[in-house]
Amino acid sequence: MAKVTARAAVLRLDGGSAVGARDSVAAEEPLEIRVGGRQVAVTMRTPGEDFDLVAGFLLSEGAVRGREDLARMRYCTDNRNGEDGHEHDPYNIVEVDLAPGVAEPGWSLNRTTFTSSSCGICGKSSIEAVHANACWSVADDPVRITPEVLYSLPDRLRERQKLFDSTGGLHAAGLFDAAGTLFCIREDVGRHNAVDKTIGWALREGRLPLRGMLLAVSGRASFELVQKAAAAGIPVLAAVSAPSSLAVELADASGLTLAGFVRGRRANVYSRPDRVALPDSFGQ
Repeated sequence: MAKVTARAAVLRLDGGSAVGARDSVAAEEPLEIRVGGRQVAVTMRTPGEDFDLVAGFLLSEGAVRGREDLARMRYCTDNRNGEDGHEHDPYNIVEVDLAPGVAEPGWSLNRTTFTSSSCGICGKSSIEAVHANACWSVADDPVRITPEVLYSLPDRLRERQKLFDSTGGLHAAGLFDAAGTLFCIREDVGRHNAVDKTIGWALREGRLPLRGMLLAVSGRASFELVQKAAAAGIPVLAAVSAPSSLAVELADASGLTLAGFVRGRRANVYSRPDRVALPDSFGQ
């Protein structure tokens, strides 16, 4: 099994001194995803929770809608040699068999080049593609959260980032309920992968749609992350950093509450602020 961290030689500079040392860095390796024996995607990821990653990726791309759509996932341990004649790590290839009656995806992606098959040639077409593939609507989710819970999400996420503590180089995504209770956290060098691993866990646990849940991410909020949250039925997305303009547009069109710059006791709520329950004493 591939390691999640590696050791690297470094020259450590500190003011006027320099010393040789060894440092922990986050592992990054390719993961090839095959459906029905055909390659549909290659993504660079931190090894670990690969089946969650694959399940979440297929969900966000509209290939599956729930646990019942997945018949089997397995590592390609029966064939170590690739088409190029070189020996491949079998734990860098995941084979997926879909359930009978579930159509195999007709697209192929490479995350070194592309991010999402639902992205169109402009913002409007991208949003329309997301709506066309949507399994559930988050617009009518009645969840309400307090500002205090919103403020607490980054710290609660950071407390559970075990790999970040040793490497300092991983994104994280976590699922919380409206009271701020953490249900799942996943880390990865790719922020999209961290979210895919998180919603993939929920899919494999049979928890979709994730009504009443909050998704917190350690970086910025892009269009793709809003898309993934909506695909899993998550009504609230909170990011430590800024959202993009298209992320705000998609969140608003989907009825998803999007909060950015969630740091300390501050946050900007860009869409559906009615889900934030402000006490009477709260200054505006």
